[in-house]
Amino acid sequence: MVEHLATIPILRSFDESKAKEFYCGFLGFSVDWEHRFEPSLPLFMQLSLGEIVIWVSEHHGDATPGSHVCFKVRGLRVWHAGILAQAYANARPGIGPHVGGGICVAIPDPFGNQLEFIEDGPQ
Repeated sequence: MVEHLATIPILRSFDESKAKEFYCGFLGFSVDWEHRFEPSLPLFMQLSLGEIVIWVSEHHGDATPGSHVCFKVRGLRVWHAGILAQAYANARPGIGPHVGGGICVAIPDPFGNQLEFIEDGPQ
């Protein structure tokens, strides 16, 4: 029997500086590693925010723009307040009820991908 260890979504990116500004500067992810086959070729990188791990790729065949990924989290209200305090010019996400219960912060990235951070519990 196979044992599941992690699921890592791959999200498409078109601009390294915008990706790092959004994911690291705004959302608080850290760059774990970066890979390029050659210096002038597209970037593939791993980012993490606590236990959340994502791969962000500029490679055409790795992912489709417009993907939608949901992350179940704890501490959503505090994290949300922290990202709003940055006054990021390109996003001011709200926090509201999630259709499955709990609360949710939905944020589109600069490349058309949709991220949802969901916390179970009372709204």
